[in-house]
Amino acid sequence: MSFKRMRPYFIALATSIITAAMIFYPDVAFEAAVEGLDVWWEIVFPALLPFFICAELLMGLGVVHFMGVLLEPLMRPLFDVPGVGSFVLAMGLASGYPGGAVLTAKMRKEKLCSRTEAERLLCFTNTADPLFMTGAVAVGMFGDASLGKALVLSHYLSALILGVLLRFWGNKKDRVEAPLSKEKGSVVTRALRALISARRQDGRPFGQLLGDSVKTSVATLLMVGGFIILFSVAIRMLAITGLTGLMARAFFHVLGRFGLHPGTLEALVCGTFEITLGTQLASQASAPLSQNIMAASAIIAWSGLSVHAQVAAVVQDTDIRITPYVVARLIQAIIAALLVLHVPISTELAGGILPAWSEPAASGLLTWADRLSYFGRQSLSVLGILCVVCVAVSALNAFRARQN
Repeated sequence: MSFKRMRPYFIALATSIITAAMIFYPDVAFEAAVEGLDVWWEIVFPALLPFFICAELLMGLGVVHFMGVLLEPLMRPLFDVPGVGSFVLAMGLASGYPGGAVLTAKMRKEKLCSRTEAERLLCFTNTADPLFMTGAVAVGMFGDASLGKALVLSHYLSALILGVLLRFWGNKKDRVEAPLSKEKGSVVTRALRALISARRQDGRPFGQLLGDSVKTSVATLLMVGGFIILFSVAIRMLAITGLTGLMARAFFHVLGRFGLHPGTLEALVCGTFEITLGTQLASQASAPLSQNIMAASAIIAWSGLSVHAQVAAVVQDTDIRITPYVVARLIQAIIAALLVLHVPISTELAGGILPAWSEPAASGLLTWADRLSYFGRQSLSVLGILCVVCVAVSALNAFRARQN
């Protein structure tokens, strides 16, 4: 019998085991649920809500369409996605999971990208946020701020490498051209026309647009909170029933031949389900530091089945397929694990490259206000860099056209 036919039975069996464990260990299940709720209420909700609201507003006001035309010359050759993908890339890099998935699904619903383009975009823009890697993992778990720079660089480099590789995947004819791309005029002029056109097509007064943005964003985050709590309980139940230990032994038979420490394998097993628990176990494993860092980098890139479930729920109203995303997460996990040991982590070198990313790790400030300010600076920085590069490319192309 094929795995596809057996899958419902496996899901039913796992659900039954978790439910039975909750009945036998209600106090443990309650504690796990409270922990998941605390993570959502104190970190995820206040940090992501303003970003989701602003994203909805920017789409309704036509700003995303403006960026789509302006940055098309950069995003199309690199990643073979429309220019609006630059907005998803910037917000996804800054806000973390599942921000990239939420925005990609929104772009697909608005028909700003094709299905193939949306799947490419989803695979490399739904990333971990830098504050989690530098503040929570490097400082809070490993106790070394310099490791945060290696984790951040390897994670984002692996995502960009994956994005470039994915441009060769999928149907090349399945694409959505930027609006007004065939009209005459400079790229800035066409981008402004696209903004005005999109705003007229939307037509909602600003008050209604703001109200709709708040309702949509809160509903999305409530769904995300439910998944966080659910997987927090599920992982605790799997651990208390000993199933994670069985999985660790299975991993050992497969990966132990490569010289991986049993403690590292246990972290990988837990990271298969949930990113925070997996990275914490990776930092505590009595294995060589290099293996622990590789495991943490792989777990962050993989993101865990908890995040995968959130992504699946976010894109369920679209035709985006979840299978390419899961495969891409596995590929990025391998790339990130291989890259992390080749990234310079000295404070002088890495600090000179990414001074803004090193600030939260050094200060240790992880309040919601700090996260909001931090994410805002990072998203604006990424958008600014993309705009500068794109304007330079457009100016160079115009100069070459005049010479010819």
